[in-house]
Order: sequence, then C-alpha cells, then structure tokens
Amino acid sequence: MPSFLIDVNLPYRFSLWSGGDFEHMRDVGEDWTDTQIWGYAQERNLVIVSKDTDFSDRALVSKPPPRVIHVRLGNMRMRDFHGLITQLWPQVVELSAMNRLVTIYRDRIEAIE
Repeated sequence: MPSFLIDVNLPYRFSLWSGGDFEHMRDVGEDWTDTQIWGYAQERNLVIVSKDTDFSDRALVSKPPPRVIHVRLGNMRMRDFHGLITQLWPQVVELSAMNRLVTIYRDRIEAIE
C-alpha cells in the first residue's frame, strides 16, 4: 500500500521512488487539479511530495492527512538531485511522520508540526 504520492513536477523515473510505498501522479491522474490531488491523498492517507508551493501553503492551514513534503532545491542536474534526495530521504520520512509539512532545501530540512 502506497505511503507517498509523487507529484508530476518531480522525476517519474527515480529508483528511490519506485516500489510499493510510492504512487506517482502520472499513473493516477496527470491532469488533476491540486484540489483533486489533495482529496485523493487525504482519502488514502498519503504524503504528497511536490515542488508546488500550493500544497505546502495548504498544509499550513489544514490538519493532516495529507501531510506534505515540499522539495525546494531549485534548478540542479538530475544526478545531483537524485544524490541529494537519496541522502536526505530517511530523515525526511522520519520528520514527515511527525509533522504536517517538511521542506527540503539544499542546505537544510525544515519541519512544521
């Protein structure tokens, strides 16, 4: 059963996000609105992983589920992106279990209860 819903604005082919814990919006509803994505994640208790600030803004004014992981790394080469996310992912997952919003920056991770 999936735990994370990966938004279309993040890499589709990424070994870290393959397997049973992950569902990608490209496989669910690539053209869905943010509200449809939010409702889908809420019904299934999924954590939304996205670069979209709309989800992090909504997480600040809503109680989970869903929880949100906001990826704010800016432009970077895909290899560098994969390396950094792979390195940080265990800590991000741990924080997302206890917080409604986790934001990933190049130099830090922030979490809001």
